[in-house]
Amino acid sequence: MTGQVQPAAAEAAGGDRRIGPVVMEMKNITLRFGGVTAIRDISFDIREGEIRAIIGPNGAGKSSMLNVISGFYRPQEGEVWFRGQRRPRLKPYQVARQGIARTFQNIALFEGMSVLDNIMTGRLTLMRSTILDQALWWGRAEREEVAHREKVEKIIDFLEIQHVRKTPVGRLPYGLKKRVELARALAAEPRILLLDEPMAGMNVEEKEDMCRFVLDVNDEFGTTIVLIEHDMGVVMDLSDRVVVMDYGRKIADGPPAEVRRDQAVIDAYLGVPHDG
Repeated sequence: MTGQVQPAAAEAAGGDRRIGPVVMEMKNITLRFGGVTAIRDISFDIREGEIRAIIGPNGAGKSSMLNVISGFYRPQEGEVWFRGQRRPRLKPYQVARQGIARTFQNIALFEGMSVLDNIMTGRLTLMRSTILDQALWWGRAEREEVAHREKVEKIIDFLEIQHVRKTPVGRLPYGLKKRVELARALAAEPRILLLDEPMAGMNVEEKEDMCRFVLDVNDEFGTTIVLIEHDMGVVMDLSDRVVVMDYGRKIADGPPAEVRRDQAVIDAYLGVPHDG
């Protein structure tokens, strides 16, 4: 479980962190698919401004939990509370309008479109002009698009992808595609950002870059981040708190240093039963 520590990320994470009150609560969440229970009676909270990691072996139910948070899945039992109120049954785009954005485990970009246009799609929930306005591209629609493009250009600068802004996404290497997907999520101006394995498939240098950007998003924008990641070095360096899942159950929850010493977590990752 030691993983490879990312020195740059560890140094950046060492500063003062402004962690606020609870912004979201998962209360006794149970999710079933037919006869299969993907999540079984799990509760945990997310605090404003923190980096909250969800970890566990393959098949533990981590991505299913992220889909519950984003509104893509609706649990059969339990409740999601957001900013002190029980969240009603909402469609994913309605959840997005509440200020929750996400990236995906498998990159979900429009590969024939440019980097700029892909990131612009992240602004859709913030646009107010009608289809007719946009078709004519006059008056309000023109002013709105110019304003949104200015926001997108700032994100492009922030993530250091100016050199590929007009390049079709399909031509980019894997690591840059991951960065573009992060940019698209940031374009929605989320208060809570859900990252589903953002470092998966990356080499060491790409991971260090992504760690730096995640920390910068959290620090400079004050964005709350919920992170699924298999690299334990990354998790231990970035996270304020970690919830651990195994076979759909929660087996540990707490600060990274505490979680990594938990025998149930060690057993889950190593597959070694504990005798005593």
